[in-house]
Amino acid sequence: MDYVKLGNTGLEVSRLCLGCMTYGDADRGNHAWTLDESASRPFIQRALELGINFFDTANVYSDGTSEEIVGRALSDFARRDDIVLATKVFNRMHAGPNGMGLSRKAILAEIDHSLRRLGTDYVDLYQIHRWDARTPIEETMEALHDVVKAGKARYIGASSMWAWQFAKAQHVAERHGWTRFVSMQNHYNLLYREEEREMIPLCRDQGVGIIPWSPLARGRLTRAWDEASERQQTDQYGKTLYASPEADRRVVEAVARVAAARGVPKAQVALAWVARQPFVTAPIVGASKPQHLDDAVAALSLALSDDEVKALEHDYVPHAVAGHV
Repeated sequence: MDYVKLGNTGLEVSRLCLGCMTYGDADRGNHAWTLDESASRPFIQRALELGINFFDTANVYSDGTSEEIVGRALSDFARRDDIVLATKVFNRMHAGPNGMGLSRKAILAEIDHSLRRLGTDYVDLYQIHRWDARTPIEETMEALHDVVKAGKARYIGASSMWAWQFAKAQHVAERHGWTRFVSMQNHYNLLYREEEREMIPLCRDQGVGIIPWSPLARGRLTRAWDEASERQQTDQYGKTLYASPEADRRVVEAVARVAAARGVPKAQVALAWVARQPFVTAPIVGASKPQHLDDAVAALSLALSDDEVKALEHDYVPHAVAGHV
C-alpha cells in the first residue's frame, strides 16, 4: 500500500479509503443492505491487513450505529495513532428543531455524539456532509474552527456542493483566520464526471485533497447492465444518481471489454481509472464481499494504457448534476 499526503497537509493517508456506510444496524436508518457488527468486523480487519489506514463514516449512517461498529473494530484491531478516522455531520439525527444542519448548536452537539459512538477523543477529519443553505457559512466555519481548536478534530473537510459554495466557505475561513477545508469528498466515477468542470479544477488550484465517493457508481460499473444487486433495488438515494441509461450502458460495456481483454474483474478497471487521475488522493471504496477489498488494492497496480482510457471515456455524455443533496 502506498501513502500520500492529503492535499497540502502533512497528513499521510493510504491510496484507498474504506467507506463504512456498509456497516451498521439494518433496522436503523434507511440502509436495509448494511452488514451487522459480526459481519462487518472482518472487512475492517482485512482493510488494516492490506495497509489501509483511512476510514470514512458519518453520524447519519444507520442512525449512528456505523460509527459504533467502526469505532469498536478499530479499537480492537489497530492503534489509534496509526489510523486516519473521518466522519461527517449535517443530516438529520433527531426529530424537531436543531436535529440537523450546520448551525453552531448542531455541530458542537454532533461532534461530541460522534466521538462517544466512535470511542475516541478526536477524529482526524471532520467533514460537512452537505451545504446548509439555512445557516450562515460564517457560523458554520467558526464552529468547525472551534472544534479543531478544542482538539476534537485534526482537520476539516467538505463533501458534494457547488464549487462557488466551496470557494465561499474557504474565503470566509481565510478572511477570519479560521481553519480551512483540506479535502473534498465528491461524486466522481466513469458514469459521473461533471466534477471535472468546476470543483476539481478549484481543488487542484487550492491544494485540496480529493477523495471521491462512489468510484464504482454504486456497483453499476462492476456488473452487467441488466444485472441488479440487492442494494441497487433498495437504495433510494442511489436511484437518483444515474439517469442516462443508454449512454451509461455503453460506458459499462466499455469497462467490461477492457476487463475481459485484461483478464481482470470489471471493478479493478473502473477503480483503476479513478485512481490514475493525478488529482485523486484516495477513492472511497465500500466492501461487502471478500473480493471487494482485494480487487480495490489490485486496481492501484493496474496501469491502463492510453488506448484503454480513451475507450473507457469515449461514450461519456454530460449528466445533470447529481449528489449535492
